[in-house]
Amino acid sequence: MMKPVPKLWVVISSAFLFCLLVLFQISKLDLIGTNLQITHQINNFFISIVASSHNQTLNLTRNANESDGIRAKHPEKEETDTCAGRYIYMYNLPSKFNDDIIKDCRPLIKWFDMCPFMVNSGLGPQVSESDNTTARVLTVKTGSWYSTNQFLLAIIFRERMKHYECLTNDSSLASATYVPYYAGFDVSRHLWGYNVTVRDELGIKLAQWLREKPEWRKMYGRDHFFVTGRIAWDFRRVRDEDSDWGSKLMRLPEFANMTMLAIETTAWANEFAVPYPTYFHPKSLTEIWKWQRKVKSVKRKYLFSFVGGPRPKLDGSIRGEIIKQCLASHGKCRFLNCFVNDCDNPVKIMEVFEKSVFCLQPSGDSYTRRSIFDSILAGCIPVFFSPGSGYNQYIWYFPKDYTKYSVYIPEKEMRNGTVSLRKILGMIDKERISRMRNEVARIIPKIIYTKPGLVGPEKIEDAFDIAVDRILERVAMVKRMMEEGKDIQSEYYSQTKDLKKLEII
Repeated sequence: MMKPVPKLWVVISSAFLFCLLVLFQISKLDLIGTNLQITHQINNFFISIVASSHNQTLNLTRNANESDGIRAKHPEKEETDTCAGRYIYMYNLPSKFNDDIIKDCRPLIKWFDMCPFMVNSGLGPQVSESDNTTARVLTVKTGSWYSTNQFLLAIIFRERMKHYECLTNDSSLASATYVPYYAGFDVSRHLWGYNVTVRDELGIKLAQWLREKPEWRKMYGRDHFFVTGRIAWDFRRVRDEDSDWGSKLMRLPEFANMTMLAIETTAWANEFAVPYPTYFHPKSLTEIWKWQRKVKSVKRKYLFSFVGGPRPKLDGSIRGEIIKQCLASHGKCRFLNCFVNDCDNPVKIMEVFEKSVFCLQPSGDSYTRRSIFDSILAGCIPVFFSPGSGYNQYIWYFPKDYTKYSVYIPEKEMRNGTVSLRKILGMIDKERISRMRNEVARIIPKIIYTKPGLVGPEKIEDAFDIAVDRILERVAMVKRMMEEGKDIQSEYYSQTKDLKKLEII
């Protein structure tokens, strides 16, 4: 900061008084005529003082103005780049890799019409206040509740990325690169009645397209990531047999270098699980707080509940045992049978979970199930029967100490019929239940996908933000390993995890 210039009036006043004193003495001695030279010299002295002070003021002012001019021309020198290390570059892919795939939405999933759920950028139809039950179960007046389908994560994520505050068109600034490929819909439309050549075709073409891009050569795809609304097993076909399930996308060399975000992972180290989409997509932090207060205070009628359906092939399985015990619980358990009820109805699902203290989450068709996140959203304490259903999947989102927010009952004990759900859950004291419910409520913001474009104090760190931050951390770590000359393929990418192993806290 420039120092203040001495005030000019002090200098002028001092000089003026000095001159008066001298002139008075000259007049008194009648020496005015003989001492004009002295008077002239004094006046010159006074003028020189004033001129010197004036010039000093002008010079300092000029220097200050020039300094301000430098700051105006180069304001970035004083500003901090809040996106440093957070820039993401999104490829503008040819439409055949995303938009063209979903143009014909009817055959995307056999036996199920996805078209009604494509509206609102993948959030689905908005839920309206159609009756008293809807108004009581959901906060529909906020306009933040939608009939969101679990497979639409890729579309939701891409829309959020378009509004990401550190999205850049300059790939040289990017710390990570997002590939908006709709891999899930590409494979799902070809799962039944198509050979492996058709299932693999578009993924192979994309791999070739990426190889030719300068962004690829930066880290050979290790800074690239994509998102899918299907489970990772759909992309790891081992054999090229038409009877085998899925595609071999993640076994292609290019995709083996990339990171996949999926609603469920396999054991491979370049896959990370992100939450299934729920029905709630708030547009402010205030909405979240209101919803958290609601689910923490609601009165819960049932000790536990299960939403699902019996499968003929699973007779005698854990799901069959759960349904059996629920029906025999004398009103302690609520069973919503999805074979006879519309389990795509947000009001029906959330009503059951909001009325339950514990929500049972056995493995579904795979390790995980969407209702894990619907139940947490409703403030219901999840009950897991396999570490692969939650603890070893959503490591970015759930607390490491699973006892804080959930109950774990080993699957094998359920299968052999030695466990009574009513007894185990009924023995948990009210104080512990209260602590777990509070912890579940704290998880809610982390497992939802908010509406795009939120900024400022009302912005929420949601599932999207957490995923992006962890991707950036992962890419930074891999980059360090590459710079240190480490064999990342054997030391990192080839590593696998045991989804069935329960880590003791």
